[in-house]
Amino acid sequence: MKNHFITSLVAGAILSLAALYFAFRNVPFNNLLNYLGSINYLWLFPAVLLVSVSFFIRAVRWQFILASSRQIGIWQAFHPLMIGFMINCILPGRVGELARPMILQKKEKIPFATGIATVAAERIFDVAALIIFAVITFAAIEINPQVEITFGGFHLNRSTLEVLFDRIIIVGVLLIAAIILVSLSKVRRGIHRVIRTIPALVLFADESAKAKINVKVCEPLIRFVDNIALGFTLIKNPKKIFICGLYSLIVWTTAALSWYVFSLGSPGINLSYTEMYAVMVIICLFIALPSVPGYWGLWEAGGVFAMSLFGTSPNAAAGFTLANHAVQVFPVIIVGFISAIITSVNIWQVSYEKKSSEPQTG
Repeated sequence: MKNHFITSLVAGAILSLAALYFAFRNVPFNNLLNYLGSINYLWLFPAVLLVSVSFFIRAVRWQFILASSRQIGIWQAFHPLMIGFMINCILPGRVGELARPMILQKKEKIPFATGIATVAAERIFDVAALIIFAVITFAAIEINPQVEITFGGFHLNRSTLEVLFDRIIIVGVLLIAAIILVSLSKVRRGIHRVIRTIPALVLFADESAKAKINVKVCEPLIRFVDNIALGFTLIKNPKKIFICGLYSLIVWTTAALSWYVFSLGSPGINLSYTEMYAVMVIICLFIALPSVPGYWGLWEAGGVFAMSLFGTSPNAAAGFTLANHAVQVFPVIIVGFISAIITSVNIWQVSYEKKSSEPQTG
C-alpha cells in the first residue's frame, strides 16, 4: 500500500513536471526567470492569507452540509477537507474526493456513503456557482471567435470554452437530477425493491444461499442507498440551500480576491478585480479537462488565453499565471500535510485503502 502511494506520488510529480516543461518549452527561460524575479513577493502574504480564508469557508460550508445528517466541529471538517485537496494536488485520479469521507468514517463514524454524498453536494454548489459566473463572464466579455492560444500543446479558443461550458451544464443537471431522485422516498423504495430481487436472479441457488445473498449483498446495498440519501438531506430545506449558496459566493469571491491581490505586485498585469475574476472563471472551465495533479500546464495555458482577452502580453501572462498557480496550490499542500499530522491520518492509507464490501451504517 505504501509502495503504491509512493509510486503514484512519483508518477504525479513526473506528470506535473512534464506538463510544465511542455507548457513552457517555447517560452524563453531567461525571460520567465526575469519576470518571476521582478514580482513583488510582499503581496504573497495577503494572497496566501486569502487562499487560507477561502478554504476555511469551504470547511464551514461542508460542516453546514454535514449538519443535516451529523453535527461535527469545524476542525473535524477542516482537516479532512484540506487533506483531500492536498491529495488532489499531488496524486492523479482525484482520489482526495474519496479520502475525505474515508477520514470522516474513521474519525467521526460517519458512514462512507453519507460522507461521499456530502462531498458530491458540495461540488454541486461549486458547479452551480461556476455556471452562474461563467454566464456573467460570457455576457460581459466579447470573446472573439478568432482568438486562439497555442501554449504547451494546448489549443484553446472560444469553441473550447463553449464545449466545456456545455459539458459542465450537462454534468451539473445530471448530478442534480440524481440527487433529487435518490432523496425521494418513493424512488428509494423502488430501488430497495429492485435490490431485493437480486437473490431471485440467482436461478440455481437454494433458499439458504439466497438468504445469505440477501444478508451479505442486498441489505448492505439498501443501507448504502439510504446513507447516500442521508447525505443529501440538505436539499429538502430551501433556507439551507440559500445559505450554502451564500457560502459558495464568499468562497469564490475570496479566491478571486487572492488572485487580484497577488497581481498588484506583478509587473504587466493591469487587470481590475472584475477582470481577474473572469480570468479565474475561464481557467476553472479549462481545468475541467482531464489533467495532471494540480492542473500544471493546462492552468497556465488557460491563464495565457484568458489574460490575452484583456490585452496582457503572453510573457507577463505566463509568468504571472505560473507564480499565482504556486500561490494557490502550495499552501493547500502544506496545510494538508499539517492537518494529516494533527489528525494522525495515514495519507497513503486513506488514498488507496480498499473499502469493505459491506457499507457501514455508522
